[in-house]
Amino acid sequence: MDKKRIFIIEDDNMTIEILKFIFTKEGYELLISKDGLDAIERIPKELPDLVITDIMLPMKSGLEVIKFIKDNHPDIPVIALSALSEEERTVSDAFKLGVDDFIAKPFTPNELLLRAKRYLKIRS
Repeated sequence: MDKKRIFIIEDDNMTIEILKFIFTKEGYELLISKDGLDAIERIPKELPDLVITDIMLPMKSGLEVIKFIKDNHPDIPVIALSALSEEERTVSDAFKLGVDDFIAKPFTPNELLLRAKRYLKIRS
């Protein structure tokens, strides 16, 4: 069976390290991008099984990334992460764009892992 590929779009190094640790331990292949523009350019080439994106990103926002994925690759599930204080509006905007799930920062790594596994299972 092929390894499931998770594309993480996050500009915070500490969060990247936490996500790398929990997902590689579970045997997933990780793709990492630190800005929205790079992610948008790579997604069509990489075609990940799941995308986990922060909302606040350099170059292009997480909301722009979500819109791009859902317009061009609607079958790829997307989990959004956000520590924004105006969270309610952001959550609402993300869901309007078609995000599959939303987790507020700080998050419990185990909760994110369980949610990711659920979306990866749906896709298998």
